[in-house]
Amino acid sequence: MADSQAPGRASGSRGHRVRRLIAHWSRVLHTYLSMASFSILFFFAATGITLNHQDKLNGQPKVARFTGRLDAASVAPGATVDRDRIAAQIRAAHGIKANVSDIRVDDDQIDVTFKGPGYAADAFVDRKTGAYDITETRMGLVAVVNDLHKGRDTGKAWAWMIDLSALLMMLVSVTGLTLVFFLHKRLALGMWILAVGTVICAGVYAWFV
Repeated sequence: MADSQAPGRASGSRGHRVRRLIAHWSRVLHTYLSMASFSILFFFAATGITLNHQDKLNGQPKVARFTGRLDAASVAPGATVDRDRIAAQIRAAHGIKANVSDIRVDDDQIDVTFKGPGYAADAFVDRKTGAYDITETRMGLVAVVNDLHKGRDTGKAWAWMIDLSALLMMLVSVTGLTLVFFLHKRLALGMWILAVGTVICAGVYAWFV
């Protein structure tokens, strides 16, 4: 009789160990992923609010104008234009850190556009003289964080950060949900709250969007 029960006890023991292992690692991952991703997830949560109310929170843009001069021979009509060099010279002369968004070369003028989060600078170079004018627009802190939230004019490194934060958010959510299944006294309530939250989100989209 004892021999016939041994396989069942072994199977139950293995199942119990697996459940304990899942619970342990879910708790560990949930805790440390939450701490590691706290800053970036809080940032995207907070900027979700500023983005949703940007019409009320955006301040007045600050516009500044600058002038300068490039080597006339390097931009003269008919000359081969080194676009990267021109952009680098303008950036260095005026401390512009934003990326080059566009460079357009016409017969009489070269247009260079720099864009970054909450920032834009447009340079217009006269090809006959090498003289240029820059109009710089700074939209303020709220515009900066909103553009960071959207990944607008932020470059590849920040795009990777957005992907990483999304992945961390999914992992934190999944590990949190997994933990609920090991809280037997709170499982029913937890699943009920999950269902209510899901229905509310779906309902708002279906009826108001």
